[in-house]
Amino acid sequence: MLLALRILAALVLIVAVVAVATWWRASARKAAAEAAYPPEGQFVAVEGHPVHYVQKGAGPDVVLIHGASGNTRDMTFSFMDRLTGRYRVTVFDRPGHGYTPRLALSGVTVADQADLLLGAAEQLGVTRPVVVGQSFGGAVAMAWAVRHPEQTAAVVSIAGATHPWEGALDRLYATVAAPWIGRPLAWLISAWVPMGYVESQVEGVFTPQTEPEGYAQQIGLGLIMRPENLLANAHQRTDLREELRVMRHEYPDLMMPIEILHGTADDIVGLEVHAEKLAQEAPDAHLTTLPGIGHMPHHVAPGAVEAAIDRAAAKAGLL
Repeated sequence: MLLALRILAALVLIVAVVAVATWWRASARKAAAEAAYPPEGQFVAVEGHPVHYVQKGAGPDVVLIHGASGNTRDMTFSFMDRLTGRYRVTVFDRPGHGYTPRLALSGVTVADQADLLLGAAEQLGVTRPVVVGQSFGGAVAMAWAVRHPEQTAAVVSIAGATHPWEGALDRLYATVAAPWIGRPLAWLISAWVPMGYVESQVEGVFTPQTEPEGYAQQIGLGLIMRPENLLANAHQRTDLREELRVMRHEYPDLMMPIEILHGTADDIVGLEVHAEKLAQEAPDAHLTTLPGIGHMPHHVAPGAVEAAIDRAAAKAGLL
């Protein structure tokens, strides 16, 4: 009996030491990331909830919405400045990413995100924008259009996730999103996963193209690896498929111009599952396929994305 108690006490001590070390290391990494990559824009409050944004340029309004695990820096890295000569461009951090706090621990839908970002846009005087979303941001852009068509001039979906897909959910994200185990796992990942591994994962998102020089340094990988960001991303990605299963039935009612750009080599968000189906279902949709391009057209084929935004704005009567 005494031996069993000693073993139990040793195990409790080991768990406590690991927990304290994990908390300390993750907190230190978070502080270092926020010091190195402070907010690059300003904040507006929507019913008391802060929303971080960057706004530049003049002209008709364009809203840029980043994808999963991202933040404003993905769009401000190089693409935003291609538009500011003829548009007023607003880039938002989605809730739970960058410097916009999450709306809740779980259950935050793309509709909730679209409503929050629209509320922020209205406070900034943004009216009937061309709403541009990449990857997960494409789902938020479609939710914006579905829920608020009168406040949407047009949509541009860049490798956007718009439809449910087959197969099992990603096991890592599903586990991080799970009750009880998810939060400690997020802290463990934040504390102990090497940043070199994170950089390799970012490089993989650009396949078969090459990650632009300086991108990993600019995007702020440490921001992505904060525990609260890992949790928000896991919940949102795990819940997305069922949300799209419902939302897709609203696409035939959308009357605004919808420009769709999707690479034929995108193995993260499939062309056939998402882009081609959206092009078939939305009445005023136009699909541009990008031969050999992967998941990040706004970085590796920015001219094509820029042209699609111009087409959408012209069709909507903004130019």
